[in-house]
Amino acid sequence: MELTPQQLKAHDGTDPSKPIYVAIRGRIYDVTSGKSFYGPGGSYCVFAGKDASRALAKMSKEESDVVPNLDGLTEKEIGVLDDWEKKFQAKYPIVGTVTSD
Repeated sequence: MELTPQQLKAHDGTDPSKPIYVAIRGRIYDVTSGKSFYGPGGSYCVFAGKDASRALAKMSKEESDVVPNLDGLTEKEIGVLDDWEKKFQAKYPIVGTVTSD
Protein backbone atom coordinates (compact mmCIF):
# COMPACT_ATOMS: atom_id res chain seq x y z
CA MET A 1 0.00 0.00 0.00
CA GLU A 2 1.20 3.48 -0.84
CA LEU A 3 -0.21 6.61 0.77
CA THR A 4 0.51 10.26 0.13
CA PRO A 5 1.21 12.40 3.23
CA GLN A 6 -2.32 13.76 2.78
CA GLN A 7 -3.84 10.25 2.84
CA LEU A 8 -1.66 9.30 5.81
CA LYS A 9 -3.17 12.20 7.80
CA ALA A 10 -6.55 10.45 7.70
CA HIS A 11 -5.04 7.76 9.95
CA ASP A 12 -4.39 10.01 12.97
CA GLY A 13 -6.82 8.23 15.29
CA THR A 14 -9.64 10.77 15.05
CA ASP A 15 -11.76 8.34 12.96
CA PRO A 16 -12.27 5.19 15.08
CA SER A 17 -13.12 3.15 11.97
CA LYS A 18 -9.60 3.63 10.56
CA PRO A 19 -6.33 2.17 11.83
CA ILE A 20 -3.75 4.54 13.34
CA TYR A 21 -0.55 4.87 11.33
CA VAL A 22 2.86 6.38 12.09
CA ALA A 23 5.58 6.49 9.44
CA ILE A 24 9.34 6.35 10.01
CA ARG A 25 11.69 6.96 7.09
CA GLY A 26 8.74 6.57 4.73
CA ARG A 27 7.62 3.18 6.10
CA ILE A 28 4.11 3.12 7.49
CA TYR A 29 3.47 1.19 10.73
CA ASP A 30 0.03 0.22 12.00
CA VAL A 31 0.21 1.40 15.62
CA THR A 32 -3.48 0.83 16.36
CA SER A 33 -2.54 -1.64 19.11
CA GLY A 34 -0.78 1.30 20.82
CA LYS A 35 -3.91 3.45 20.67
CA SER A 36 -3.45 4.65 24.25
CA PHE A 37 -0.15 6.27 23.14
CA TYR A 38 -0.94 7.34 19.56
CA GLY A 39 -4.68 7.95 19.69
CA PRO A 40 -6.28 11.31 20.50
CA GLY A 41 -5.07 12.52 23.87
CA GLY A 42 -2.26 9.94 23.98
CA SER A 43 1.28 10.98 24.89
CA TYR A 44 2.47 10.44 21.30
CA CYS A 45 -0.69 11.51 19.44
CA VAL A 46 1.30 14.24 17.68
CA PHE A 47 2.99 11.49 15.60
CA ALA A 48 -0.24 9.79 14.44
CA GLY A 49 -0.98 10.13 10.75
CA LYS A 50 2.46 11.54 9.99
CA ASP A 51 6.05 10.63 9.21
CA ALA A 52 7.63 11.27 12.61
CA SER A 53 11.25 10.50 11.63
CA ARG A 54 12.80 13.83 12.64
CA ALA A 55 10.80 14.15 15.87
CA LEU A 56 11.77 10.63 16.98
CA ALA A 57 15.44 11.27 16.15
CA LYS A 58 15.39 14.46 18.24
CA MET A 59 13.18 12.97 20.97
CA SER A 60 10.86 15.90 20.32
CA LYS A 61 7.10 16.27 20.45
CA GLU A 62 7.18 19.69 18.78
CA GLU A 63 4.72 19.79 15.90
CA SER A 64 7.39 21.47 13.71
CA ASP A 65 9.71 18.45 14.17
CA VAL A 66 7.10 15.88 13.09
CA VAL A 67 8.41 15.73 9.51
CA PRO A 68 10.31 13.17 7.40
CA ASN A 69 13.24 15.56 6.73
CA LEU A 70 16.47 14.30 8.32
CA ASP A 71 18.77 17.09 7.06
CA GLY A 72 21.22 18.38 9.63
CA LEU A 73 20.67 15.67 12.24
CA THR A 74 23.71 14.56 14.22
CA GLU A 75 25.05 11.01 14.12
CA LYS A 76 23.72 10.55 17.64
CA GLU A 77 20.23 11.62 16.55
CA ILE A 78 20.35 9.24 13.57
CA GLY A 79 21.33 6.49 16.06
CA VAL A 80 18.31 7.37 18.22
CA LEU A 81 16.11 7.13 15.11
CA ASP A 82 17.64 3.71 14.27
CA ASP A 83 16.69 2.52 17.77
CA TRP A 84 13.12 3.79 17.38
CA GLU A 85 12.87 2.08 14.01
CA LYS A 86 13.96 -1.24 15.54
CA LYS A 87 11.37 -0.87 18.33
CA PHE A 88 8.62 -0.17 15.81
CA GLN A 89 9.68 -3.11 13.61
CA ALA A 90 9.56 -5.42 16.62
CA LYS A 91 6.19 -4.18 17.83
CA TYR A 92 4.06 -3.03 14.88
CA PRO A 93 3.31 -4.40 11.40
CA ILE A 94 4.60 -2.45 8.40
CA VAL A 95 1.61 -1.79 6.15
CA GLY A 96 3.05 0.36 3.38
CA THR A 97 5.10 3.36 2.34
CA VAL A 98 4.60 7.10 2.02
CA THR A 99 4.85 8.49 -1.49
CA SER A 100 5.66 12.06 -2.33
CA ASP A 101 2.68 14.32 -2.98
